[in-house]
Amino acid sequence: FSDSSLEDHTELHFPSLAGDITQKGYEKKRSKLIGAYLPQPPRVDQALPQERRAPVTPSSASRYHRRRSSGSRDERYRSDVHTEAVQAALAKHKERKMAVPMPSKRRSLVVQTSMDAYTPPDTSSGSEDEGSVQGDSQGTPTSSQGSINMEHWISQAIHGSTTSTTSSSSTQSGGSGAAHRLADVMAQTHIENHSAPPDVTTYTSEHSIQVERPQGSTGSRTAPKYGNAELMETGDGVPVSSRVSAKIQQLVNTLKRPKRPPLREFFVDDFEELLEVQQPDPNQPKPEGAQMLAMRGEQLGVVTNWPPSLEAALQRWGTISPKAPCLTTMDTNGKPLYILTYGKLWTRSMKVAYSILHKLGTKQEPMVRPGDRVALVFPNNDPAAFMAAFYGCLLAEVVPVPIEVPLTRKDAGSQQIGFLLGSCGVTVALTSDACHKGLPKSPTGEIPQFKGWPKLLWFVTESKHLSKPPRDWFPHIKDANNDTAYIEYKTCKDGSVLGVTVTRTALLTHCQALTQACGYTEGGVGRGSSDSGLWPGLASVMNMMHVISIPYSLMKVNPLSWIQKVCQYKAKVACVKSRDMHWALVAHRDQRDINLSSLRMLIVADGANPWSISSCDAFLNVFQSKGLRQEVICPCASSPEALTVAIRRCGVGLLGQHPPGRGVLSMHGLTYGVIRVDSEEKLSVLTVQDVGLVMPGAIMCSVKPDGVPQLCRTDEIGELCVCAVATGTSYYGLSGMTKNTFEVFPMTSSGAPISEYPFIRTGLLGFVGPGGLVFVVGKMDGLMVVSGRRHNADDIVATALAVEPMKFVYRGRIAVFSVTVLHDERIVIVAEQRPDSTEEDSFQWMSRVLQAIDSIHQVGVYCLALVPANTLPKTPLGGIHLSETKQLFLEGSLHPCNVLMCPHTCVTNLPKPRQKQPEIGPASVMVGNLVSGKRIAQASGRDLGQIEDNDQARKFLFLSEVLQWRAQTTPDHVLYTLLNCRGAIANSLTCVQLHKRAEKIAVMLMERGHLQDGDHVALVYPPGIDLIAAFYGCLYAGCVPITVRPPHPQNIATTLPTVKMIVEVSRSACLMTTQLICKLLRSREAAAAVDVRTWPLILDTDDLPKKRPAQICKPCNPDTLAYLDFSVSTTGMLAGVKMSHAATSAFCRSIKLQCELYPSREVAICLDPYCGLGFVLWCLCSVYSGHQSILIPPSELETNPALWLLAVSQYKVRDTFCSYSVMELCTKGLGSQTESLKARGLDLSRVRTCVVVAEERPRIALTQSFSKLFKDLGLHPRAVSTSFGCRVNLAICLQGTSGPDPTTVYVDMRALRHDRVRLVERGSPHSLPLMESGKILPGVRIIIANPETKGPLGDSHLGEIWVHSAHNASGYFTIYGDESLQSDHFNSRLSFGDTQTIWARTGYLGFLRRTELTDANGERHDALYVVGALDEAMELRGMRYHPIDIETSVIRAHKSVTECAVFTWTNLLVVVVELDGSEQEALDLVPLVTNVVLEEHYLIVGVVVVVDIGVIPINSRGEKQRMHLRDGFLADQLDPIYVAYNM
Repeated sequence: FSDSSLEDHTELHFPSLAGDITQKGYEKKRSKLIGAYLPQPPRVDQALPQERRAPVTPSSASRYHRRRSSGSRDERYRSDVHTEAVQAALAKHKERKMAVPMPSKRRSLVVQTSMDAYTPPDTSSGSEDEGSVQGDSQGTPTSSQGSINMEHWISQAIHGSTTSTTSSSSTQSGGSGAAHRLADVMAQTHIENHSAPPDVTTYTSEHSIQVERPQGSTGSRTAPKYGNAELMETGDGVPVSSRVSAKIQQLVNTLKRPKRPPLREFFVDDFEELLEVQQPDPNQPKPEGAQMLAMRGEQLGVVTNWPPSLEAALQRWGTISPKAPCLTTMDTNGKPLYILTYGKLWTRSMKVAYSILHKLGTKQEPMVRPGDRVALVFPNNDPAAFMAAFYGCLLAEVVPVPIEVPLTRKDAGSQQIGFLLGSCGVTVALTSDACHKGLPKSPTGEIPQFKGWPKLLWFVTESKHLSKPPRDWFPHIKDANNDTAYIEYKTCKDGSVLGVTVTRTALLTHCQALTQACGYTEGGVGRGSSDSGLWPGLASVMNMMHVISIPYSLMKVNPLSWIQKVCQYKAKVACVKSRDMHWALVAHRDQRDINLSSLRMLIVADGANPWSISSCDAFLNVFQSKGLRQEVICPCASSPEALTVAIRRCGVGLLGQHPPGRGVLSMHGLTYGVIRVDSEEKLSVLTVQDVGLVMPGAIMCSVKPDGVPQLCRTDEIGELCVCAVATGTSYYGLSGMTKNTFEVFPMTSSGAPISEYPFIRTGLLGFVGPGGLVFVVGKMDGLMVVSGRRHNADDIVATALAVEPMKFVYRGRIAVFSVTVLHDERIVIVAEQRPDSTEEDSFQWMSRVLQAIDSIHQVGVYCLALVPANTLPKTPLGGIHLSETKQLFLEGSLHPCNVLMCPHTCVTNLPKPRQKQPEIGPASVMVGNLVSGKRIAQASGRDLGQIEDNDQARKFLFLSEVLQWRAQTTPDHVLYTLLNCRGAIANSLTCVQLHKRAEKIAVMLMERGHLQDGDHVALVYPPGIDLIAAFYGCLYAGCVPITVRPPHPQNIATTLPTVKMIVEVSRSACLMTTQLICKLLRSREAAAAVDVRTWPLILDTDDLPKKRPAQICKPCNPDTLAYLDFSVSTTGMLAGVKMSHAATSAFCRSIKLQCELYPSREVAICLDPYCGLGFVLWCLCSVYSGHQSILIPPSELETNPALWLLAVSQYKVRDTFCSYSVMELCTKGLGSQTESLKARGLDLSRVRTCVVVAEERPRIALTQSFSKLFKDLGLHPRAVSTSFGCRVNLAICLQGTSGPDPTTVYVDMRALRHDRVRLVERGSPHSLPLMESGKILPGVRIIIANPETKGPLGDSHLGEIWVHSAHNASGYFTIYGDESLQSDHFNSRLSFGDTQTIWARTGYLGFLRRTELTDANGERHDALYVVGALDEAMELRGMRYHPIDIETSVIRAHKSVTECAVFTWTNLLVVVVELDGSEQEALDLVPLVTNVVLEEHYLIVGVVVVVDIGVIPINSRGEKQRMHLRDGFLADQLDPIYVAYNM
């Protein structure tokens, strides 16, 4: 009995890989298994015919020598035949070259995984999966393995050159041949037809084109052109040489169609996208056997002298033969360290019992009373102390809860153990002296409280700390009863820890059953190795046996130690795990003196793991010559709930008639839960051995793993259930879970229970074969159900480990688990890679693991992650802590050094791509809408004609006239005040000052510039007063001004070319600016960025002429051009629109009415004054309405974020305008300063409207957090709202002063993708909050039209927003003369309905909703909701996606993602994330990003790019420039930290 005081809960669950077995491998295996018997037709019930007794083939021991050097793999999963199968599968794949793009990684990330960055492995921790003792000695691959040469395609994958050869070497891996040939041809088509790479996501199975077709005659259709295809390619059709695009090209070629069955019937509702439900495959194997019968074990024979309880046995032996040895422990040199006799055990247990009951607490208030729970914390190399404490507890009638020694405060899983101790009410922990000294201590010497643990009193049970019980005290020894004897913990699949209670009766009965099954006799010699749990120690006391315990640490130093002890003590029973057998084989050099003939039983404690069979066979093979008999090997199966489930009896006496059974089961059948003897077609198999018969006194059956506990058929795999006294009785304190596990009543198919006694679910999957032999094929905990098929984690681990001729995985440490993504389980494999492995090794290993798992298990791996050696969380015995690993993976803190995601291959339940229905005629749509009672979506602002206002400015047609009139009537009224960064007034302008400066500028333009009426003038000024004066100067001179943002002095190279471009495209005859910028434009830096010789005439307005112009120009016609408005759209298009004088005046009037602006008002403006509504508010509105504008340049907020809000408060402003970037700056920069701002007297309670000026969907999260943050400073949440404008109409909506509050609605995101609007409740799944974009301005009419058919749409449709108003722009100002393309943007007509009105198309999608609110004149109020720009929207799978929705999901996925942008390239979705954190976290993001986009948007991410903060370009309005980003990515200019190409 050895290093663990518990049943083994640390079985690892491991991931695995796929491949098929070669015919040769199959033959070899079959001959080995069937031996002399003729093949029989595989009838189901003969799965394991009794007469088939497999002879052990003496395959020479040299095999083991050859393998020896290559240790370091977890040998529970080793199987020669399996390895052979995997290698064969891989060899098959080698012929079809793979072209998998390798992820690109920043240099620093690669360096960090180098050799010296690793801590040397901590060999002291006992690891469940330490592989061979030789540690990591690198073995040379054996000849069969070495033959697989992957370099060829790996190098091709890495150096994927951009020439046509690589792009057409599309791979032929799996799937239908036609699809591949098609992929090949499409790849060639791409090369020859000068067009973008093919769209791999459409279904094109009908073209089964032959590859042999000569180069000239390519496929029957050319691949279509995509978006910027022309920009991406050079003239000859070869893509621009760029590393990234070559990789993507490779990825496109490699992404073969997901292996999905032909499309079946889908249910596609108008709104719902139903996920494809995996229909059961009609050809899948179904169980055909009869219903099984429950198997009864032999009667538990009552032997008269069996003691009535374990304590009684201890008392008997302790008093009758106190000198008899009970337990011998070994030190690490293999010398006996300590011999515990029965006498000593009895007296020490008495002392412990007395001390627990009488020496803790006070006499009146003892800390521990009979029935209380006490923790036992003993290291696994001190079983003597543990035994004394355990029996002490039994004698004192307290309940021991044995747990492992916590190593650190953050031990994986120890928090959960703390919860268990807390729920058991444990207050005292018994421990040994050495262990107590080793616990982490605080500086004061106290043991700190471990995370999640209750407060404990630590009590050392060494003799010197115990007091001798008085003469008159004696423990009360009763017969076994139903009180709890002890509580054993078990860790569930999800990491939670449960306590299994075992009663005293069960304890005694279990010892009796083991004694009978194993034929123990009094005074025998047994020997336990690690992890076989409590049982050898308990059954031994009952039978006065002598146990020799060999600690794990000794096994690591000398793997043969247990065999030597068996010889030395002539042991009759040995209890080992399969890895002990394997280690012994590895270390075995023909020792002369080994004789194992004394062994009657070699109990294999983990015999239930199907992969233990190869260790057993190999061991027998070598040691048969040393006296080991075949029938001695006894695998057994146990589980925390049912204790020992089954054990193979030693082959003597009556039981010899049950020879051991073997089964070679088809892995494919197992995934459907069906037992099929392997037939020749399927070469992936699982070989299982029986674990013997049911325990004496027990009944066993197998039930269906899920749902009602119905009995399985004879050829069906189920969960084994046991009905016996000798089992656990409940999960401590959890009645519900107890009912489901410990009180199961199996039923027959007719629904009748088979017994009135409850059965217990063992958590083991298996079946009862012929002759009552029990077979186990896996654990319920390791079960993963992927699209209806069941896979066992252990099997997958075995396949993954068989892939490694190059011994890549560090000590065989692999974890396999499943995560649920998009309503199905997805397999994740995490492996520790050896410290010396290179990027290529790891990538090669990953690709091969994928192939192997695919071939052998026919299942796709969703994610394969490699972590540095020794970094996965460990269980106390050194195995991988599975649930912690899964937790780390899901929260993004696993920090892998390599990740390969394969969502394209394994996610097959996406909704069917939407097919566009043949368009229904527009008229029938209208009729349909009328019939169904939906109104056509149209709305308008107040009618300008009916508004009676005393607007003096109305009588002037031109703004220049309004300014002259104001300069005469109110010369000293201040129109503009400019603030500097300290909030002081930098400059101000009264009506007359502005008029006079404008006159001087007009003179300068006419005299120095010699400009004609109608010439264009570029105004390059910083935000301020000069800009306004120059604008009116141009109007006075009859010129057309264009405002241009000046170049940034620190960033001339990128900002100056834009200035130059606008100046050239706008055909400016002259450029006016300040002296400072004038020098900048002609500087040496400028010359490096642009050709400075081609600037037009540059006028510096810092020194103006002193004279007035002879006359102020008055335009002849209000429809002539007033100014040009240039702006770069988010898609990177530079577009200038023409604003006429009439439109400009109408615009100002509309805003004046909406915001109720009068000369007595003050308005604070914190916007860029270069285009759109920002420019109109900054330059034009004050002149028209006469109000004072307080101007705050947004750039000043970078030095003083509180500037804008302090100004609003100081000037008691009622209306203020800002941009999203300003709002974000305030939210981020002032978040922590609200208290100090309050103290400075900041008061926002007078603000009625705070409008965000934007050309996008309202950013509801930002506006809400801004409102919340400044609520304490008096900001009314209803004050914050947004406006909406676009190129064709600079302001369509603007929240006025008197209208109703802005409303928010929640729409179903899935319906939105189908261009439908469906309102849902807040918080419902897939809901998206949308805020109204402000009130429609007076004089504006809106309709929602279908962008393709141009027909009007109903209320419930998403369509393009069309606008009709007096202040629409009059057209694009373009130099190229392709107005024909754009003309319909400004003068479109509906295809039916009102076909007379001329509308402008905004290019934005949105919808209208009639709200319950009323506006000022009692009308029901119509709200406009903007969803997004048409040219930003992405068409994927036939549906329309808005980048912002995907980005919002991605930003929520992990705390380190600060910003995100998405775009598409050849139908691949590319997600770029900015990482705020260490580069180690970069790879954590890949699975999380992929998961969240799948879950919430039903899209598969093609490429994940992780970049530094600030890489995603943002324009002055705070909008993401996704197209610039895309161009930068394809030209490989982003310097990404990591680029992952999802397969």
